Amino acid sequence: MEEVFKGLIPESLRGYNDLSLGDLVFILLMFGVVFIVTIALLVLVLTILLKLNKKIFERLENKHGKRLQFQFMEKAISTILVMLIIVIPLAGDKISQSLLGSTAVIAAVVGIAAQDVLKDMFAGLQISMYKPFDIGDRIELEDGTVGVVESMTMRHVVLIRIDTLKIVIPNSKINHVSMVNYSFGDIPRGILFKFPVSYDSDIEKAREVIAHAVKSSPYSVEGMKDSAGDPDYAPVYFLDLMDSAVIMSVTVYCKSGQRTEVVKDDIHTRVFKALKENDIEIPYNYMNIVMHSEK
Repeated sequence: MEEVFKGLIPESLRGYNDLSLGDLVFILLMFGVVFIVTIALLVLVLTILLKLNKKIFERLENKHGKRLQFQFMEKAISTILVMLIIVIPLAGDKISQSLLGSTAVIAAVVGIAAQDVLKDMFAGLQISMYKPFDIGDRIELEDGTVGVVESMTMRHVVLIRIDTLKIVIPNSKINHVSMVNYSFGDIPRGILFKFPVSYDSDIEKAREVIAHAVKSSPYSVEGMKDSAGDPDYAPVYFLDLMDSAVIMSVTVYCKSGQRTEVVKDDIHTRVFKALKENDIEIPYNYMNIVMHSEK
């Protein structure tokens, strides 16, 4: 029995062969208590540092707004803290003599580096550095997926679609696709509108009504310059002649981060009401039915 307990004692204490069974049990208990206390202290320190790390980045976001690099750096620092405070201390001085030094594990590490996990991490680092998009940006991927960037982790980006569903896209995938960033920069973006009016309409009056409706919208901004170089709204054009309508066209400029469907809803509503109030007919297809009575 004593031999069994001696086998459980750490190597640094095995030189004391004259210890009694009671001494062996006491040493094992003390060793267990020290081990548990050490683990508890490490977990406590890690918890405090993780909370401190989160608080620091929360203050940065409150001051500078939500940024992609803030979220990525917070996750990366949290991972490093876990490695430094839990993994390496528990490994001790044996870590240099562990399997990490073997050629088999080195080959495994090289193999893992080509896998999805590290690919996503490195892609996330590139995204946070070069910032093709940021938190709150409205983007459209080359496959037609449209959404607002909600968050980013070390492995994926979360987009919120118009229907409020959330899409989780791996960093390595979104880093290698073409996209349209509707919120990129402060340059106003333009949305083309076309409005049909009847052939009997006064074209100049229709032009003025549409222009006034566009300028009255809170989403419309002066996105171009007039002949004097001053900011101005886009003019209304007589664009085309169709079978039963004259097509009036105007480009409405709005802020880069504004949702397209919100702008379209407001402009269409205002122009529709304005044309009706000014007795300008909006043509539509209709059918005449002629009935003949039999003699």
